Amino acid sequence: MRRLKVFNHVTLDGYFADSHGDMSFAHRARESEEWREFTDQNALGGGVLLFGRVTYDLMYSFWPTQQAKETMPVVAERMNNLPKVVFSRTMEKAAWSNTRVENGDLAAEVEKMKQEPGPDLVILGSGSIAAQLAEAGLIDEFLIALNPVALGKGRTMFEGMKKKLPLKLLSSRVFENGAVFLRYEPA
Repeated sequence: MRRLKVFNHVTLDGYFADSHGDMSFAHRARESEEWREFTDQNALGGGVLLFGRVTYDLMYSFWPTQQAKETMPVVAERMNNLPKVVFSRTMEKAAWSNTRVENGDLAAEVEKMKQEPGPDLVILGSGSIAAQLAEAGLIDEFLIALNPVALGKGRTMFEGMKKKLPLKLLSSRVFENGAVFLRYEPA
């Protein structure tokens, strides 16, 4: 059975995006060679990438660009070539390579995907689908890059959840740039 993981950069005050949806605070961490090696290694792990429409638009606006290929070649190559699924009620067709659009019931579709053979499923960004799938009990692992910055306001990764989600720490790693990588699973 496939596992479902969510990976997000989060600020010290708990936001994965500012109030305008900007996640550029996470790029500051790239200034560290240690962090760059870590993210390149993670990108090689692969999987099927899952996005909500807003995050898909953000990712598609950057990863296929020449700038992405020059500044983060390993990650750009993986982002552009891995299979991707966009969950959207309004989108009908995706322009990014290896991407399909799902318009049906989010939890039912992800539950079905988890039962199929294949690589693990990884949500990047996409706070609303991460929160919905966490509440439905479908996320197996939470990968959080805690960034040493505070935004003051923004969107939380679990925005809209109506019930408590106890988590168990699996591992942590502190980086020279001040970022901390945390791995959790539902308790």
